[in-house]
Amino acid sequence: MATPNSALRAVRMGLLMSQDDFARAVRDAGTRAGQPNDANKRLVQRWESGATTAPRPVYARALESVTGLPIESLGFSGTVPMARVSDDGHGGHDVESSVNGIAPAAATPMAEPQGAHRNYSGVWLSRYEYFSSGRDSSFTGQHYVVLLQHGNRLSARSLPGSSDSPLTMDLEIDGHVATGTWTEQTETDGYYRGARYHGAIQLLVEPTGRRMTGKWVGFGKEFDVNTGPWELVFQDGSTNKATLAAYNKRPDA
Repeated sequence: MATPNSALRAVRMGLLMSQDDFARAVRDAGTRAGQPNDANKRLVQRWESGATTAPRPVYARALESVTGLPIESLGFSGTVPMARVSDDGHGGHDVESSVNGIAPAAATPMAEPQGAHRNYSGVWLSRYEYFSSGRDSSFTGQHYVVLLQHGNRLSARSLPGSSDSPLTMDLEIDGHVATGTWTEQTETDGYYRGARYHGAIQLLVEPTGRRMTGKWVGFGKEFDVNTGPWELVFQDGSTNKATLAAYNKRPDA
């Protein structure tokens, strides 16, 4: 019996698209890229039901374009693409896993056992990659964050000693998919001189519950939209004073 692709369905629903809308968007993405495809509602149904576990490359590229996520983050099995930074043609840059060591998400998230209630509260290492057009290079941002869970809501706040650029994330978790927003206030004396950046994020939770991997979306200096990989790696389940003090330092220290 096929395992439903809950990750793809969650992404589609997060885009507020019906299956017909999603198929139309996939067709349009193929046309824009000069690689027409015949996506239709029936094909989307086959993807989401798990009847088709690996879309053909022409569909995979269109799916990545529509969702802004690598194919491995959409619940499909298949090979992992080589890392690359691509210019989106409008001043922005898309960073693919893994330029600086962030591994791709697990290919197919497993279904949460019925009745299971996992708690993700604790200290996590946050790592994301981004491309700086001004410096023509890719960089990694790292923070130790305290993640607190209330029902299906997750809130993450960086420990002050882990970075001079405070980071916050607010997520909602649905099975093995976490979706929400992020905000970072950059260092006053740093390269971005205190600029405040914010955007959206979607992560897939690995079956172990100790790693979340996905992508961020955010704006750049030239009114462009950029993307890149982001991961959270579990460090400690405690949030007491002694634990927070132990992680109140630079992650690379």
